[in-house]
Amino acid sequence: MSTQRAARLGDQIREELSNLMRQELKDPRIGFVSIVKVEVAGDLRHAKVFASVLGDEKQKKDSLKGLISAAGFLRNELGKVLQLRYTPELHFVLDESIEHGTKIAQLLVQVQKEQSKSE
Repeated sequence: MSTQRAARLGDQIREELSNLMRQELKDPRIGFVSIVKVEVAGDLRHAKVFASVLGDEKQKKDSLKGLISAAGFLRNELGKVLQLRYTPELHFVLDESIEHGTKIAQLLVQVQKEQSKSE
């Protein structure tokens, strides 16, 4: 499978997972979760799903546990919607890039304030 096709499939899976999570999942452990990116393996057997969760560490862990327990249901629903010959196994991973970006932005603001004080 080509890299472009795997990337397109990853985008389709990301969109459908977002819809399914919003409409179908009722697990109270799953908080405010956004699917940031999906990387599909070349053989279509596995997909790494990067999920961003707003909240503290406990909420993140609980949301990840909820997503992991719903992986079979989500995989089944994806297979129906996307009509794939083989629906990849979903492996959920916490994506903390948004938080890292926020921390960096805060540090930059702090540095700018310190520089303006020293001038």
